[in-house]
Amino acid sequence: MSDTPARLLKLLSLLQTPREWPGGELAERLDVSPRTIRRDIDRLRDLGYPVEASRGSVGGYRLVAGAAMPPLLLDDEEAVAIAVGLRAGAGHAIEGVDEASVRALAKLEQVLPSRLRHRVSALQNATVPLTRGDGSTIDPRTLTTLASAAAGRERLRFAYRSGDGTRTKRQVEPYRLVSTGQRWYLVAYDLGREDWRTFRVDRVGEPYATGARFTPRPLPVEGAGSDTGSGETGSGDAATFLARSMRRMQPELRLDVWFGAPAEFVTARLPAHLGAPQPDGEGGCRLRASCTDSLEWVALRLALVDCEFSVAGPPQLVAYLEGLGARLTRAAGAGTEPRQGAGPEPRHGTGPEQG
Repeated sequence: MSDTPARLLKLLSLLQTPREWPGGELAERLDVSPRTIRRDIDRLRDLGYPVEASRGSVGGYRLVAGAAMPPLLLDDEEAVAIAVGLRAGAGHAIEGVDEASVRALAKLEQVLPSRLRHRVSALQNATVPLTRGDGSTIDPRTLTTLASAAAGRERLRFAYRSGDGTRTKRQVEPYRLVSTGQRWYLVAYDLGREDWRTFRVDRVGEPYATGARFTPRPLPVEGAGSDTGSGETGSGDAATFLARSMRRMQPELRLDVWFGAPAEFVTARLPAHLGAPQPDGEGGCRLRASCTDSLEWVALRLALVDCEFSVAGPPQLVAYLEGLGARLTRAAGAGTEPRQGAGPEPRHGTGPEQG
């Protein structure tokens, strides 16, 4: 193999396999001399790839972890697997899968050959995910379009459906995508309204990058809701802006909850944005936090911790849990009372058939 760039790419692809390669085997694979392999290894090191050499009769070369992340070479199967995994995670706003994952997906899909893009789409369309049910699903292509436009400072056009069902056309300068763990939001400057806005990405349709570039504006220090002014401008943070915007749209809940389980147990089962409960010294723990989530969602997440708990506040959450508990109790009791005209008593201990 006389083409040096092509040979270096082939050598790098081999070294990215997690094993140690004897110099002779690499030379045989690439049809060059061991001396050429040594020179190529030096070239890779100069490019920032940390290639480690071991001496001896069975010595060889292997790629190790370095101080920086060098470019990776992926074969077709690896590229498809990574794209499908990133799409699945990004499409359901899974907690911990943030904007970085969407940026990675946007970069990968930008360079995927058409044959691999078709394979990714076919596999995605043939897969039915089992979702948690407390968030909205999103077409990953919408996320990658928004992420690419924000990264490239490119104006966007899209259709938007508001909470009351009103449909509008928007043209914006996208600033950042923000994930709350439940949903994705786009923070952007709305050119038609001449103000900053936050958009729920699951309500965005037909996003189109116009190709027109823009210089980013300073994000407001004071957040704004989707139908209010932005206030004083300055240097701001997209996540903080979104949090303030959501507080204006929905009242804040100040939680005071006691759990009858260790803090580590509870922390592992609560969404990260609620914070970590503090041990009470008696085997339990107490959570004091503020959030703008709905009463229904908070009640469900507290119940899913799967331990005894009691809520001291806020009062509206206490009232909602009392009503929910009464409904659940009635629902459980209804199954024990014989109903007129009911058929034979069902057998207990058997669930739906599973394949």
